[in-house]
Amino acid sequence: MKLLLRILITALLVMAIAYLMKGVVVDQFTTALIVAIVLALLNFFVKPILVLFTFPITIITLGLFLLVINAIIILLCDHFVDGFNVSSFWTALFFSIVLSISQSLVYKLTGEAK
Repeated sequence: MKLLLRILITALLVMAIAYLMKGVVVDQFTTALIVAIVLALLNFFVKPILVLFTFPITIITLGLFLLVINAIIILLCDHFVDGFNVSSFWTALFFSIVLSISQSLVYKLTGEAK
């Protein structure tokens, strides 16, 4: 139940951010749900591998390279999901930052924090 609520919250946030942000397009709410599911799967399976392989550069940049990894995850999601388009790397970077901050705030307000 907790996972479904998190996916629904993420889908709503993706829709809201796409509405407010130039360069991000989400066709409909079902597409946002698919984006939320794909993001969850990519974060679970792909992100740990990317973090492991880029550990030295992450250490050198004091963790800022993790923002680049988040942008890559967003671009991968753009590649896999039809109806979800991100125009550039910088848009994906900004989208990932805004999504992470808004998820943290909403989870904190709803009591869903880890």
